[in-house]
Amino acid sequence: MSVPACKEVLARKSKSFALAARLLPAGIADDAAVVYAFCRRVDDAIDLAPATGVVLQGLRAEVESIYAGAAQPDPQLASFQEVALRRAIPRAYVEELIDGMEMDVRKTRYRTVQELLVYCHRVAGTVGLMMCHVMGIRSPAALRRAAHLGIAMQLTNICRDVEEDWRNGRLYLPGELLGPTVPCVASGPISAAMRDRTRLATGLLLGEARRYYGSADLALGLLGWRCALAVRTARLVYAAIGGRVEERGCDPLAGRAVVPWWQKLLLVGKALAQGVAGISFRRPAPRPPGTVLRFPDDVLPL
Repeated sequence: MSVPACKEVLARKSKSFALAARLLPAGIADDAAVVYAFCRRVDDAIDLAPATGVVLQGLRAEVESIYAGAAQPDPQLASFQEVALRRAIPRAYVEELIDGMEMDVRKTRYRTVQELLVYCHRVAGTVGLMMCHVMGIRSPAALRRAAHLGIAMQLTNICRDVEEDWRNGRLYLPGELLGPTVPCVASGPISAAMRDRTRLATGLLLGEARRYYGSADLALGLLGWRCALAVRTARLVYAAIGGRVEERGCDPLAGRAVVPWWQKLLLVGKALAQGVAGISFRRPAPRPPGTVLRFPDDVLPL
C-alpha cells in the first residue's frame, strides 16, 4: 500500500487523527500515516474476521516476518516494514498491540481500572510509543507521556462507545465502577438500572482520562513545534469528545458524541495559541529513541 493509500485509510477511518496529521512535517506525516494504516489493519482484521484465533496467529507471523527483514508480498506490510526498520520501531510495541487485540477476541471483562489500563496501553499507548519513533523523540520521559496520551484517548473512546460496544457484546467499563451485580457479558438492551450505572462509571473513567491527558501535556515542550501542534490538536479534539459525552450526562443511549468540524478548527487555533510560547521551533534530530518502555513499571507512573 502506497503512502497516498495509507493517507486515504487515515482520512476515512479517523477524521480527528487525519486533521492532526496534516499539521505534521511532510516526511513525518507520511510515516505516521503508514503506521496508522498498519495499526488499523490489525484492528480491522480482528473485528471483521469470523475465525479470530487464526487471524491472531497470522498477525503474529506477519510481525515475525517483518522484523526478520523478509520480503513482504503485501504492499501495506512492505510499507510498514520499511518505516518500522528505518525508524527503529521496537517489535515489542507491535507485539503488545496484538496482545491487546487478543484481549478483544477473548472479550476480556475488566474488574478494576488498573486491569483496563493494561488493555488501553496495549491498543493505544503502544501507538503513542510508535509515533515517538516516527517523530525521533529520545527522552524516556516523553516516551512515557506519549503512552499516557494513547491511554487517555482510549479511555475516551471507551466512554464514547459504551452503547456500540454493548451491542457488539463487549463491556469495557470496569466492574469496580459498575458494581458487583453487573453481568459479565453485555447482552440484550441496556436496562434502566444498567444505564444509570454506566453513566456513573463513564464519568469516573473520563476523570481518569483527564489525569493522563494532563501527564501527556508535560511532554509537548519536548517536541518540535510542528509535531507539538499536531499532537496537541489531537489531544484537544479527543478531550473535546469526552467533554461532549459529559455534556450529555454520560448517557450511553444519547448517541455517538462527535466534535463538529468548526469546533475542530477552533481547537487547532487553541493548540497553536497554547503552544507558541512554550514550544521550541528547533526540529528534533531524526534519531530513534534508545529506550524500550515496559508496561507497567516504565509506563504507568504519572
